[in-house]
Amino acid sequence: MEAKDGSFGFEFEAVYIAITEAESFTYVMPDGRNVMVKFTPQENGTLIEVDFDAETQNPVELQRQGWQAILNNYKAHTEAI
Repeated sequence: MEAKDGSFGFEFEAVYIAITEAESFTYVMPDGRNVMVKFTPQENGTLIEVDFDAETQNPVELQRQGWQAILNNYKAHTEAI
């Protein structure tokens, strides 16, 4: 993954361990951390929740902001279609 301006980037790798169509998916990263993504229908769209195991190199709040930025970009992308 990389910022559009190239100022920041990182490799992303994961193995999906559970997929429930239209409801959720879970994956594990090479360092053993798990991420679960859940989709909940709402009146005006879909609520997407991400539950992640934090890593130890960065503050949890910074990580939360990073995940939120990814979700915000995804929202903008889907609404532009």
